[in-house]
Amino acid sequence: MTKYFTKILHLMSDLIDEQLKERSMGKHANVDVLDALLNICPKEIDRNQIEQLCLDLFEAGTDTTSNTLEWAMAELLKNPHTLEKAQEELAQVIGRGKLINAADVVNLPYLRCIVKENFRIHPQVPFLIPRKTEEDVDFCGYIIPKDSQVLVNVWAIGRDSSLWEDPLDFKPERFLESEIDIRGQDFELLPFGAGRRICPGLPLAIRMIPIVLGSLLNTFNWKLQDGITPEDLDMEERFGITLAKAQPLLAIPIPL
Repeated sequence: MTKYFTKILHLMSDLIDEQLKERSMGKHANVDVLDALLNICPKEIDRNQIEQLCLDLFEAGTDTTSNTLEWAMAELLKNPHTLEKAQEELAQVIGRGKLINAADVVNLPYLRCIVKENFRIHPQVPFLIPRKTEEDVDFCGYIIPKDSQVLVNVWAIGRDSSLWEDPLDFKPERFLESEIDIRGQDFELLPFGAGRRICPGLPLAIRMIPIVLGSLLNTFNWKLQDGITPEDLDMEERFGITLAKAQPLLAIPIPL
């Protein structure tokens, strides 16, 4: 693992060198987060800290995104009627066989509901990032002492029968007439956390995941490998800092 992290750090260093060279030649505008970091370097942050921060962002956004897409595809293959509805919407809105771009997502409400439902039942960081209380807190009659580490079990919240009807069923339709969102304002659905420590990758995830998932659904038909039926698809989870499938999804894309 150390070897791979070292390679990524070298890559980040090369990107910083390239950006600095373009800036020195006046050929680069301030357009991304690396520019913002370089603008405050070395006043508030040095180059080594920038490289380490980029490594953290790269690492945190890699398996969470791939796991999310794998779970979404698994749920759709396990629920063929949901897959068919998603493909019908895609065919009607953008045309079968086409890739999706960011502007299309707003016109694909059922696809957005699938993404929300996937975040509900398969949150990628099931206990979020740990919090710590700054002072004694009286919460619903429980005293949480100062400096206590607090873990928020969003996995359990998403499966709470007092909050969700049929919580173990994959039902994107539950969000069609709902205002519940994933941006940290609705405590029933907090896959990215909330408040000042909300996941910084939220803006990227809510754009990228629908685009990738929709493109996979719209450019291929899919079937499970080795003749596995949807009912027999293994949906066991492997818990860790992130939530992965215990058995990787094996699915075959069929060209249109």
